[in-house]
Amino acid sequence: MKIYLMGAIVLAALSTGCTSKKETKETTTVHEVPVIQLQQVDTALHQDYVADIQALKNVEIRSRVNGFLEQVYVDEGRPVRKGQLLFRISNREYINDLDKAKASVESARAAVRIAEVEMERVKVLVEKKVIAKSELDLAQARVADAKARVSEARSMVAAAETKISYMSVRSPFNGVIDRLPMKIGSVIDEGSLLTTISDNQEMYAYFDVSENEYLQHVKLLEGKFKQDGAAALILSDGSRYPHTGKIETQESQFSDNTGSLAFRAKFPNPNYMLKHGASGKIQLATILDDKVLVPQKAVLEIQDKSFVFVVGPNNKVKMQSFTPQLRISEYIVVKDGLNHGDKIVYEGVQNIRDGAEIKPRLHTTREDVVASR
Repeated sequence: MKIYLMGAIVLAALSTGCTSKKETKETTTVHEVPVIQLQQVDTALHQDYVADIQALKNVEIRSRVNGFLEQVYVDEGRPVRKGQLLFRISNREYINDLDKAKASVESARAAVRIAEVEMERVKVLVEKKVIAKSELDLAQARVADAKARVSEARSMVAAAETKISYMSVRSPFNGVIDRLPMKIGSVIDEGSLLTTISDNQEMYAYFDVSENEYLQHVKLLEGKFKQDGAAALILSDGSRYPHTGKIETQESQFSDNTGSLAFRAKFPNPNYMLKHGASGKIQLATILDDKVLVPQKAVLEIQDKSFVFVVGPNNKVKMQSFTPQLRISEYIVVKDGLNHGDKIVYEGVQNIRDGAEIKPRLHTTREDVVASR
């Protein structure tokens, strides 16, 4: 019995010793972990905004008189020049009104001559004291009334001539004719739509930026939406418009309905590729110079704070907080807390504890990042 008991004790002691050594060996195992070295890089930040594309000039051509459409001198989709005759509207009544107005002028002039002759006769009689001076005053008033009627008749002539001029419809500027809803012989009412003309040599692109985004970029990116800032246009099929535009202007206040600020960019359109009413996206690029970027997979988010594991002397890691400035794609732009040259754990941050020793394996990342938001 004593021999067996002593043997059991010895075996137990040996077993305990072996287990202790095994556990110590396991706890001191150093794992290989990928790490990266932070660098200051130039980063291009791209942002897209829905755009409404409009012609530099786009006006409706409407009739200003009633009548019949007598002649159409242009065709749909054809270019026209400023002052070019487009339509002629026929209405004999306006010609008759002009003739009547001219006749009224002649009649009024004759009345003036009669009144002036009468006034001279009355003046002679007054000088001879045949009649009272009040008769002369009355004669002079008749002359003034007759002259006023001449002016009234002349204004009627001008009005009639203006209406006749409206019968010939001309292009207000160089542009392209749109659809012609009225055909020759159609009855035209005042205000009827004859066509639309667009000046597509240059195009406007209107887009809205939210208040939060506007303030963020003005503060963090030092006035991204400045005048004459470059803008790119992404067409509805996803292709990039070959010409670069410029931001020309912005509204002075945020919209009460949308809480956004409207901007306008101008694009050249030498080949008339863009059309009025087209859709697309404005893409604005901002270069962030010499910024430290941290991959999001290397970051721990704890109670609204950001942490990384920095590799220190003897390959021991230390949890360190930093302040983010901006999030772009899979990267975080560092405001402060991390510096160029720092080495941080790249992957597996959830399985590492503060103060642990690792075997670093350097992982290479891109030096330049182009991000879209």
